[in-house]
Amino acid sequence: MERLPAPRGQPEEPSPVEPPQSSDAAVAAVFREEAGRLTAALVRILGDFESAEELVQEALLVALERWRHDGIPAQPRAWLLTTARRLAIDQWRRRARYAEKLAALGAEPLVEAAAEADDRLRLIFTCCHPALAREAQLALTLRAVVGLTTSEIARAFLVPEATIAQRMVRAKRKIVTAGIPYRVPSGQELGERLDEVLAVLYLMFNEGYLATEGTTERRDLAADAEWLTSLLVELLPGEPEALGLLALMRLHRARAAARFGADRELVVLARQDRSLWDREAVAAAGEVVIQALQIGRPGPYQLQAAIAACHAEAASWEETDWDQIALLYEKLVQLSPSPVVRLNRAISLSHVLGAAAALSEVDALAGSLDRYHLFHATRAEMLRQLGRTAEAHLADERALQLTRNPAERSLLSERLFQPSALDSEAGSPI
Repeated sequence: MERLPAPRGQPEEPSPVEPPQSSDAAVAAVFREEAGRLTAALVRILGDFESAEELVQEALLVALERWRHDGIPAQPRAWLLTTARRLAIDQWRRRARYAEKLAALGAEPLVEAAAEADDRLRLIFTCCHPALAREAQLALTLRAVVGLTTSEIARAFLVPEATIAQRMVRAKRKIVTAGIPYRVPSGQELGERLDEVLAVLYLMFNEGYLATEGTTERRDLAADAEWLTSLLVELLPGEPEALGLLALMRLHRARAAARFGADRELVVLARQDRSLWDREAVAAAGEVVIQALQIGRPGPYQLQAAIAACHAEAASWEETDWDQIALLYEKLVQLSPSPVVRLNRAISLSHVLGAAAALSEVDALAGSLDRYHLFHATRAEMLRQLGRTAEAHLADERALQLTRNPAERSLLSERLFQPSALDSEAGSPI
């Protein structure tokens, strides 16, 4: 195969004098950050989801070969987009409509921040079209827009990896066969897709706030989720759930500086240094919570934001208003009775009614949450409080088996080998 010319600004061959080598880990980190943006840009240019994904993968393969030897370029996004364009041109030279597609590519600017924002929102709404099954909507968006791997998405949904892969294949075929348009809808159509879009942004933030594997957190991903949510609030300024989700994200990010110790170990809420929390950000997010609730249409994200505000506004762990948090969880379970929400309600009840009452609630969730590491970690903490240390040890071992995040694994190992009581972080699953 003929070697592709290097993108503009990149050397045709590596420098003969000590080329800047790049580790696979560094290259992978750039790929994770740029893949979703590149896919969104190419879908906008080409109007073809399948072709865009194929070109992204081909461009990443070219980059993997080049960057390992030449080093990561100063502008990796522009490098990748240029490479993808050249791959597309090479394909279209062998196809009909060459002139039309080539003109579209030639007229497209390389980097445009405002267009990127629109691209990613368009792609999210395309993936969340009502013609697709809800599970497929979420999986496809997390893969195409966020750049999560199939295994990461599977863990987020607590289902086998093969199931997620099948959902995405079916969804992509449906987009092509149904001719689903690549745009942000308006009016009633916009509202009909809102729940799915909010769910995607919520999961995107979760992955950034505490990654499922490979690193402790991905602050760029969490920041992107907050930014996209703020764009959604601009589109729908009177939508209380969009406001609630934005407030929830901002409340959690306000205490980001205290979540990890000097050695990047995870610090549970009870032990966090609250002087490191951004109190101005907490107060501003609290105002957004009030703004959302005053609209008079309470929803799950608003209630989760109110719970997070209760934690963030408490001067100390001991001053946490657990009665209020438990009441908010009761309302949340009525609106969104998922097993994870019920697990978090049980944690709040342990601070109001005691560990014995809460444990019975937790045990009732065993059938649906057996593959969820925080279920076993929560159960272990309650068993430990009741003096059932042998059972707690087994539960912690099971939790350790189910998580790949290094910070969580370190915390669980500490509980296993230094079994002093460590409070679980009651509140939102974020």
